[in-house]
Amino acid sequence: MAELRLPEQNVVLLAGNLVKDPELKYTPGGAAMCRFRMGVNRRYRDTKSGEWKDDSTFVSVVVWRDAAERAGKALKKGSPVHVEGRLRSYDYQDKESGAKRSILEVEARRVQALEKSASAAGRAGSAAEEPEAPAGADIEEVPF
Repeated sequence: MAELRLPEQNVVLLAGNLVKDPELKYTPGGAAMCRFRMGVNRRYRDTKSGEWKDDSTFVSVVVWRDAAERAGKALKKGSPVHVEGRLRSYDYQDKESGAKRSILEVEARRVQALEKSASAAGRAGSAAEEPEAPAGADIEEVPF
């Protein structure tokens, strides 16, 4: 029997809202890392009652380097975002219980803020508090 080669596909696309403020940290080597959790909702009609219901899924996301710094500054609890990335898993040992734990998270390649930041809204009348992200940045604002 011939060996079957599967394509290497690991792509995640999510849109949702941050459920708490992002945490920006730095590795001992100086690389920025930003972690946040986002809620992704699915709205459906219950077949028995005919009522609309929501099904929420909560996903952990990690962003690295320059994009991490921009995410840490631009995003806050409730911010709507679109995330493109890949699934990543790792194991660690719990410090309190000593038990082995597994984590599955999204390692973001691109994060788009889906609302205008306060600095973008304030540019029309007063001086902006935060500098605008450079063109082609991994954190983007979508104009709608």
